[in-house]
Amino acid sequence: MVEPNGVLGVFDSGVGGLSVVRALRQRLPHESLLYIADSANCPYGAKGPEAISRLAEGISRYLIEHRAKAVVVACNTASAAALGQLRSAFPVIPFIGMVPAVKPAAQATTSGVVGVLATPGTLNGKLYEDVVIHHTAGVRVIAAACPGLVELIEAGVVAGEEIENLLRACIDPLVCAGADTLVLGCTHYPFLIPTIEKLYAPHLQVLEPSDAVARQVERVLSEHHLLTPDDAVGVQTYFSTGEPYLLKCALSQFLGYDGQVGQLHWIENQLYAGGSDA
Repeated sequence: MVEPNGVLGVFDSGVGGLSVVRALRQRLPHESLLYIADSANCPYGAKGPEAISRLAEGISRYLIEHRAKAVVVACNTASAAALGQLRSAFPVIPFIGMVPAVKPAAQATTSGVVGVLATPGTLNGKLYEDVVIHHTAGVRVIAAACPGLVELIEAGVVAGEEIENLLRACIDPLVCAGADTLVLGCTHYPFLIPTIEKLYAPHLQVLEPSDAVARQVERVLSEHHLLTPDDAVGVQTYFSTGEPYLLKCALSQFLGYDGQVGQLHWIENQLYAGGSDA
């Protein structure tokens, strides 16, 4: 039996899922959140599906054991590799995953060309394939991976010459091919929107799904009678499998949140608390 007064579990390979947390905090401020950044294994993009699935299952188990009433897989790559497996492994718990916003992009484009910026793990996954097949009739979709981008964002680099050069190398070919709409298919990438708009506005509109995911989380919680009452005070709890201080810096930089970050350790595909907090 899922506890209605449980927490909302959220995880990502690193700090990217904070873009989803930001939307969740705006839409569901009364929900308590338990966030895990698997920074020890970041980035997920170049890993195989089996490795990602093992990591996702281990994190989900920890979240559920710590009173998660629902789990948000705030990582496109993990959603592509593991969402189906997670729902089978934990059938009582609702799981909400990430799908690149290709469908709304196909509806929004006027040029008929949509660009997608995502990791190889997302682009090679069935979730992405299905949304392209079923929702882009008459629209050309051009995808690009951008190696190194996640690592820079993890380090807090979201502006400046280095990030601009990397973005140009990835996005210029999409624009040259006629794309007027860009889908951000990685939860890390929304933190780059100001830089992308600086380089390409107003000729390129940028779409990312965090607000849509927050709405979906609200719908799922409502359908399962798991919404927290409006008079509750939501508590945020954050853990990292890597260096807690880096997640603490990201929370301050991206969310304006100044709180403690705990550390988790992997031992034989299971997570355990320990180490120093930041």
